[in-house]
Amino acid sequence: MKFIIKLIKDFPSYLWSGWGAIASIFLFIAFWDLGNQLYGNLVLPSPKETFYTLFQMLHDENVWKDMFLTIKRALIGFSLSLLLGSLLGLISGLFITASIMSRPIVTILVGMPPIAWIVLAMIWFGMSDMTVIFTVIVASFPIIFIGALQGTRTIEGDLKEMADSFNVPFKMRLLDVYFPHIFSYIFPAWVSALGMSWKIVVMAELLSANDGIGAALAIARSQLDTPTALALVVIMIGTLLILEYLILEPIKREVELWRD
Repeated sequence: MKFIIKLIKDFPSYLWSGWGAIASIFLFIAFWDLGNQLYGNLVLPSPKETFYTLFQMLHDENVWKDMFLTIKRALIGFSLSLLLGSLLGLISGLFITASIMSRPIVTILVGMPPIAWIVLAMIWFGMSDMTVIFTVIVASFPIIFIGALQGTRTIEGDLKEMADSFNVPFKMRLLDVYFPHIFSYIFPAWVSALGMSWKIVVMAELLSANDGIGAALAIARSQLDTPTALALVVIMIGTLLILEYLILEPIKREVELWRD
């Protein structure tokens, strides 16, 4: 509870420190506008036209339904891969045999293209939510698994010996010695997996669903409606930025205070 209260108190200062990121976004928009002047509206609509299209789309209930449906699918798949990947990665890191046995399986999962998983999921589950969620899980799981495995395997033996020699209680050893080290490996893996989940869910919807942001993007592509397609991209990127920088990043900063 104290952690949550402190996180809320420090949140304004975290927002204030984000001016550099905001400046980089405006710089990106400036280059975007330059691209529009060079290539025209058909290839790259202007930021003004795109954001006007976005403003109109946000008044449509169907767009909000598609947005929430995509977010739900991505979060379900990401949450399941987070639980499975973190748990199995920690177990494999504790036992060398499990680590050796899991290596070829993870290599297969990492090496298999997401599009192949989408095709297989369509055969197994049809045009359903399960197809999208399954693809998100198999694409995100190895990232989290490797992070948890590396975090557990790289705990220094000196730290373990010190904790043993001073008879450090198990709770203190877990929270003050093991957790900060493992978290420094596993949290970046969570962030990477979240980005992967968001990209994969849209790709899976584009190919295998009749609703969601990905399906709307497929319709815009078929109609050569570039402003709508870019507006949907802005929605996807904006949602990911909110999840990562307004939710995950403050938690990371608070938990990693031990580095200072």
